[in-house]
Amino acid sequence: MQCAVIVVAAGRGSRTGGAVPKQYRVIGGESVLRRTLRLFAEHPGIDAVQVVIHPDDKDLFAQAGAGLPKLLAPIAGGADRQGSVKAGLDALARRAPDLVLVHDAARPFASPELVARAIAAAAEHGAAVPGVAVTDTVKLVDETGMVVETPERARLRAVQTPQAFRYWPLRMAHAKAHAAGAAGLTDDAAVMEWAGHKVAVFEGEADNLKLTHPADMARAERALRPPLNDVRTGTGFDVHAFGPGDHVMLGGIAIPFERGLDGHSDADVGLHALTDAVLGALCDGDIGAHFPPSDPQWKGATSDRFLAFAAERVRARGGIIAHLDLTLICEAPKVGPHRDAIRARIAEIVGMPLDRISVKATTTERLGFTGRREGIAAMASATVRLPEEDPQ
Repeated sequence: MQCAVIVVAAGRGSRTGGAVPKQYRVIGGESVLRRTLRLFAEHPGIDAVQVVIHPDDKDLFAQAGAGLPKLLAPIAGGADRQGSVKAGLDALARRAPDLVLVHDAARPFASPELVARAIAAAAEHGAAVPGVAVTDTVKLVDETGMVVETPERARLRAVQTPQAFRYWPLRMAHAKAHAAGAAGLTDDAAVMEWAGHKVAVFEGEADNLKLTHPADMARAERALRPPLNDVRTGTGFDVHAFGPGDHVMLGGIAIPFERGLDGHSDADVGLHALTDAVLGALCDGDIGAHFPPSDPQWKGATSDRFLAFAAERVRARGGIIAHLDLTLICEAPKVGPHRDAIRARIAEIVGMPLDRISVKATTTERLGFTGRREGIAAMASATVRLPEEDPQ
């Protein structure tokens, strides 16, 4: 039996935010729509893929669909989802497939097994939708927000796509609903029910997430992120001598003091040590290799730039900084009163939660150059998690 799929991609997806509609947002290095199209274009049970798009999105669609097989020329959608599906059904009239699936572009995690179940269900029942059991208790409320009924949870299903039908009955149901002005039918099962057809439910998938809100996009990114199994630790150490001045920079915070710190940049020993610790975990040289003191552009530079650079090197490799630990070694100034401000500033620079930043201070019991109040030292460690590289 010939089976086509209509992918509804004409919406604007304003609830997810972003500069482009959600179906064109990139997750895991690939647009949502391309991920969805690839599922159907590569599935052996699908013969043709008809995409319904917004007229303003032709260039975005061309990029999303580039090189994929089975894609038909896209068509413009209607004023709502119901109108867009009708347009897709009409566009398939010349092919007149036996079966048709209808899928939301913003569900990029459907599996090939779900598609196969949908095709089988359409052939067996004529109209079928994937559904998952509802785990929360559901309440019906009136216009004032008062509960009027508690449906039996065992009989409830949360319905997904792809929804699956015999082509001609679905097309006729949509045409009948359009002619009757029956608006507000939120899915194709509802159109079939309105037209008097029975609709079966087959097993859906809990991971078949629909991207609707910003939190959904964040969840999708996490789901596609490779496991960060390569755990590394780097260390850093730095020293700067006191010089003229009325404050010292420690951990990105200006601390009033009777002297300053000498250095080519702002001489922030804390951020310098942290930068070296992060770069060390990456096996990516040290602060001097990337920001040599012989280069005049770094004269007087703020050291937050150095640490932010190191953090970006981690992100560029698909990793995260899991923990930073900084120890400041000096007799004076007193670090304790500024500890929380330092932690907050470091968290801001690297984009990490505050509870993953540790700052401590100690003295050398008046021994050595720090004990003689000649300068400040800092040592740091950084724990970095990276995707494990394929040994091949």
